[in-house]
Amino acid sequence: MQLAKPFYDVGVFSNQSEAQLQFWQQQVGLAFDHSLKLGGGVLQHRHNADGAVLKLNNARDPLPKGSQGPIEELLVASSKVQAPQLLHDPDGNPVRLIPPGYRGIQGLAVQLKVQDVARSAQFYSQVLGLKSEEPGLLSCGDTRLLLVAGAVSTDLEAPLAVTGLRYITLQVFDCDATYASAIAAGATSGREPATLGSTARIAFIRDPDGTWIELSERASVTGKAV
Repeated sequence: MQLAKPFYDVGVFSNQSEAQLQFWQQQVGLAFDHSLKLGGGVLQHRHNADGAVLKLNNARDPLPKGSQGPIEELLVASSKVQAPQLLHDPDGNPVRLIPPGYRGIQGLAVQLKVQDVARSAQFYSQVLGLKSEEPGLLSCGDTRLLLVAGAVSTDLEAPLAVTGLRYITLQVFDCDATYASAIAAGATSGREPATLGSTARIAFIRDPDGTWIELSERASVTGKAV
């Protein structure tokens, strides 16, 4: 799979827009970029993190409360800390500030709790083309993905839009082709490809533990219309 940018992004859903914006901008220190209407009363506030994007999806209508999914915590590289520091956002999501370069991380990274580290590492390397750096650590361009073994209690019937750390986004050059290739290689479908206005063409797949993975062909990244 060919990435359109060497970072993956991370998506969060919440009903606490004001408190979340204050947390991510003031406590974490991410720079706000712009807001994007996603439809259905969801407004996405995009924040830059050294090439990656933290996507805070604020829903107008009350969201179901999400259970602890595979995304165990979000790591954010910050020059404000000399050692890892654990915070929690207004919804209780664990956010760990880390010194830039910690385990090779720049910008954002996620730690996934998975049932079988070897199985998940094989999925991400063979289906999505990530590179294994060491056991439990993969690279996605300049981004890192951490895998830790543990019991996963993801509700596979739960919709994407529930509170919590919900998905990662890979920017690709051809959403439809990448989606078809991933499904053929063993990924589970989350949502078939669809066009989001003139902004992007997107689809969702899911990994063996149910993690939502967005495949985004974003016009501003690929340089071509959708």
